[in-house]
Amino acid sequence: MKNNGKNSNYMTIHIEKLEILAIIGILNFERVKKQRIVIDAKMEYRFQENQFINYAEVISIIETMIISKEYQLLEDAVMDIQEKILKKYSQINKLYIKISKPDIIKNANVALSIEYLSEN
Repeated sequence: MKNNGKNSNYMTIHIEKLEILAIIGILNFERVKKQRIVIDAKMEYRFQENQFINYAEVISIIETMIISKEYQLLEDAVMDIQEKILKKYSQINKLYIKISKPDIIKNANVALSIEYLSEN
């Protein structure tokens, strides 16, 4: 079915299973040795000509922030990443970010997520 409204095409970008080795966490051993973290993100936006979201740039933002800031709390990491992405891409009306630490607990995958929904 074709959408006749040129300016009303909503798109969703999915970034799945982005793996990064980084210092993250509050436990003593987490501050010394890098651990594997996995990030999933989903961004919904209204696509308009020349106003697309560069997913490679979003991945670079996430990687740079996680690696350089060596967060103690996952909460700080997801909030900072959310703020940076929304500042760069104001056309996003929904943003979901999840950070998982799959190796921190032997028999569980621990994760934290945040979701943004525009009021517009």
